[in-house]
Amino acid sequence: MSDNEVTDPQHAADLKKRRTFRTFSYRGVELEKLLDMTNEDLVHARARRRFQRGLKRRPMGLIKKLRKAKKEAPPNEKPAVVKTHLRDMIIVPEMIGSVVGIYNGKVFNSVEIKPEMTGHYLAEFSISYKPVKHGRPGIGATHSSRLYAPNPPVCTPTNPPSSIPLK
Repeated sequence: MSDNEVTDPQHAADLKKRRTFRTFSYRGVELEKLLDMTNEDLVHARARRRFQRGLKRRPMGLIKKLRKAKKEAPPNEKPAVVKTHLRDMIIVPEMIGSVVGIYNGKVFNSVEIKPEMTGHYLAEFSISYKPVKHGRPGIGATHSSRLYAPNPPVCTPTNPPSSIPLK
């Protein structure tokens, strides 16, 4: 008998119990049921107002491109990256599993949409500025640096050096 086979039902149940993963729930709703819910039921008031006014042509175009990329992807593979400038797009459950290239003003940052991102804006996952890393202070950073001239004085005919007497 090989090691891979398990004959004891109690032992098999223990192995299965150890392998179970935590199921994702968003506001107490399972992932499978999220897809059946309307967008208005899923999101906060600001996003609900946006959906009530209707999605315009560009956000709908992005969703269509994401659907197409998912459909054309081979099974168990990530879909192709869909690039977008729509940083104000709200993530809906239909987008879960897609890979989006979100423009930050300089480059497209690839982001894989996960279930936890539902209801957030795409911009929250592609930072558009470089966070400040405070290092050593530069010239003029303190009041004491005003006492010292940053460059030596320049000698000109109207401003001769002090060691040469004037005529």
